Amino acid sequence: MSATPRYATFTAPVATDGLIDRLRRGEASAIGEAYDLHASAVLAFARRLVGEDAAAEDLVHEVFVTLSSAIKRFEGGSSLRTFLISIAVNHARHHVRGASRRRAAMSRFALEPENESGTPEQQAIRLDLARALSLALDELPIEQRVAFVLCEVEDRTSREAAEIVGAPEGTIRTRVFHAKRKLREELEKRGIR
Repeated sequence: MSATPRYATFTAPVATDGLIDRLRRGEASAIGEAYDLHASAVLAFARRLVGEDAAAEDLVHEVFVTLSSAIKRFEGGSSLRTFLISIAVNHARHHVRGASRRRAAMSRFALEPENESGTPEQQAIRLDLARALSLALDELPIEQRVAFVLCEVEDRTSREAAEIVGAPEGTIRTRVFHAKRKLREELEKRGIR
């Protein structure tokens, strides 16, 4: 197998209720508590990134299974949730590289009930757009895909995204810029402007 995955290192403020210390000691109850606090956020990110519910759930499972060893690299400058998402990013890289499955990261826009007043025709157009975006996202390199999902889908700042992936903030902005350009090109190829 490949070398040990690299996780972004963080310098932490104060550990809330000693959870970080308990995680470092390997307490099962601490992992359960971290799961209860953060699994839904990690799952939401994973769904947006890999687009498949089963794959996203597997990714969340991998994050929390590896937490007891990964926590040693947590220095704390950001939240535990941010650190967990950085672990998810690393696991997602492996998933995306090894999988040829279609991702449906943008299909959530078509399925969210925020605009239920639309006509069936509008809903069909929205679903078609979501599918086209999903296919276009498949064409992006993983680093651009991660940056795009973090900044454009999850509305994180480039600074937050940089902390999560362990890259300079300028690199994140560049990845998002190139991702948007490539997405526009791919959508235009599919007749969507």
